[in-house]
Amino acid sequence: MEHNRAEETARVLTEALPYIQRFSGATVVIKYGGNAMDSAELQNSFARDVVLMKAVGLNPIVVHGGGPQIGSLLEKLGKESKFVQGMRVTDAETMDVVQMVLGGLVNKQIVNLIHRNGGRAIGLTGKDAQLIRARKLLLKAQDSDAPEYKASEIIDIGHVGEVQGIDTHVLEMMAGSDFIPVIAPIGVDDAGESYNINADLVAGKLAEVLRAEKLILLTNVAGLKDKTGKILTGLSAERVKELIDDGTIYGGMLPKISCALEAVQGGVNSAHIIDGRVAHAVLLEILTDRGIGTLITRR
Repeated sequence: MEHNRAEETARVLTEALPYIQRFSGATVVIKYGGNAMDSAELQNSFARDVVLMKAVGLNPIVVHGGGPQIGSLLEKLGKESKFVQGMRVTDAETMDVVQMVLGGLVNKQIVNLIHRNGGRAIGLTGKDAQLIRARKLLLKAQDSDAPEYKASEIIDIGHVGEVQGIDTHVLEMMAGSDFIPVIAPIGVDDAGESYNINADLVAGKLAEVLRAEKLILLTNVAGLKDKTGKILTGLSAERVKELIDDGTIYGGMLPKISCALEAVQGGVNSAHIIDGRVAHAVLLEILTDRGIGTLITRR
């Protein structure tokens, strides 16, 4: 039994070696959130994955969400959460809570998690060193929105933003260090106003600007599936567009796929949509032959 276990360990290590050699020095941007945050076991397996990546010469950058944690604190404060097209309506008071939860509580929990698993991390928001410049996101009302909105009316949902630009200097300084950046998706505009930005979008834009080797989006599904339920992988950007056009990709998966597609079209070598409910999902996707999710490449 012990002999079999040792053989399996050796097989895994030798399978990982070519990937470690190939990706040494490469930047990998990981969006961490949702189900991967749900249990202590998954939290620790994620942290160990990131620490191991850094130890073998990769340059991981973590971008995290925290929607459920924001909702929970708002509820405790007696403030109702309202959503339009999946995005939280964020007035000034809600934005204060967003900054406390994302930039404080969740960000520092992840930093501490990495430290406890043998790594070194620094927590940032997009406001630090003007990392993420934001502008207000305005939505066009859809028929499915609340009846108070007329179709095609422009809806202002408050302090919700989109990425206008990224200043990578602070991340480039860290790339050659022992530190792993952990980034909360809060941006700031030219007037100093703060904005909550979708973490997938921030991760995608960071990967583009840094010309990352990989963008990894942790989600709560096994990957992109075809109409028979089979996981699709090894997809070119062109094939992804075809799957959107024929209706295979629809609903809640569309924003993630669009984010991944935009990243590879913007210069990222590959984007991966993987199941955050699987222990060590990140390492399994990057350092094994089969991987575990959906891989999208430029060609």
